Amino acid sequence: MTAPRPIPSDLSGASAQEILDLAQAHEVRFLRLQFTDILGVNKNVEVPASQFQKALSGDILFDGSSIEGFVRVEESDMLLMPDLSTFRIFPWGDPTSRVARVICDVTSPEGVPFPGDPRQVLKRQVARAAEEGYVMNAGMEAEFFLFKPAADGTASTTTHDVGGYFDLAPMDRGEEARRAIVATLEQMGFEVEAAHHEVAHGQHEIDFRYADALTTADNIATFRFVVKHVAQQFGLLASFMPKPIFGQNGSGMHTHQSLFKNGENAFFDAKGEYQLSTVAHHYLGGLLKHARGMTAITNPLVNSYKRLVPGYEAPVNVAWSMRNRSPLVRVPARRGTGTRLELRSPDPAANPYLALAVMLAAGLDGIATEATSREPVNENIWEMSFRERRRLRIDDLPRDLNEACDELEKDTEIQEALGKHVCEHFLAAKREEWRAYISQVSAWELEQYLAKY
Repeated sequence: MTAPRPIPSDLSGASAQEILDLAQAHEVRFLRLQFTDILGVNKNVEVPASQFQKALSGDILFDGSSIEGFVRVEESDMLLMPDLSTFRIFPWGDPTSRVARVICDVTSPEGVPFPGDPRQVLKRQVARAAEEGYVMNAGMEAEFFLFKPAADGTASTTTHDVGGYFDLAPMDRGEEARRAIVATLEQMGFEVEAAHHEVAHGQHEIDFRYADALTTADNIATFRFVVKHVAQQFGLLASFMPKPIFGQNGSGMHTHQSLFKNGENAFFDAKGEYQLSTVAHHYLGGLLKHARGMTAITNPLVNSYKRLVPGYEAPVNVAWSMRNRSPLVRVPARRGTGTRLELRSPDPAANPYLALAVMLAAGLDGIATEATSREPVNENIWEMSFRERRRLRIDDLPRDLNEACDELEKDTEIQEALGKHVCEHFLAAKREEWRAYISQVSAWELEQYLAKY
């Protein structure tokens, strides 16, 4: 029997019939129609082979009223419109009964893009950049933890190792799981550039090649699913929670970004200050200008702000640098095609579509308003006094989720980028999350107050 032809790494321009032929050749039995809710949680509707043609034509309805922040009950029917270029076959399970997935946009039954679809939010900003001749390229470094489950099978924060940054086995006992994750990602078309142990016990990072903004967001959504699935096969729990362990570094999702125009990096200017173009300086100025307003999106959990504290390599101040990692934005040393800005505040709980959308919106606003990038701060901000930070006009990021929501409500540019539907539903969900959190009595409070008072 002749082996089926390999799946091309680039399916852009593929027709529905070509995808159907690939699915049949690789004995795909089920197809997952994947999308995300406003909070960034992966969702899917799975259909059997008999429904593939209907699914790939965008004729599958689902009940949007059951999804966080989607639609009211009386207008709940929504369509899933597949992006055929995202068709991938999961490289696990029975080879004679494969499962594949395709990422979808959400529309009304009439085919109108749904304003509550995070992927559509990013596509609007990508289109806005395209009107100015720009393409955003991005690379997101999503760190994660691997934990041993508790004896009863529930989640725990017991790490599988006591390894540190770039440690090797036997200190890093997650090495086999990490290699399996890399192998799975490569089989799904990822170009993995590096994989290593991170600073905290049980913490890991796998970096894959940058791409345009939409592809990068799709890749992060897929990455989180693959990491969790493969970890489970090794008897481990993978978590993208930003700060699961007190006293250890949290997990970030540092986001490298650049704009290209006519195939050239628009951030590079060999004769510019720091070899950065005027466009780069204004884009950087936009990131600084909107940093507080977009933090609720890039750091969306109560727990996110346990990571954004001094002393754990996460930024807490609105500034930029080329020489150290304490400010919010770092400019890596590479120039030419590799010229880019690294936003260090986002964490891996963020919805990648919304996070990239607000970053791009902030940068484009900076270009449009010629926002100042200020001077770089090359000293360690964590060691500066309050007076020194104020002298350098270094602001702070929001200290908690409630403050971050307040700042989002003040930033009309970021609100406009999100759209009214997403902004209102996101804020409502996060305000409720905050109210639930502050009403709890923590173990720390009992230890501090119960006997004393």
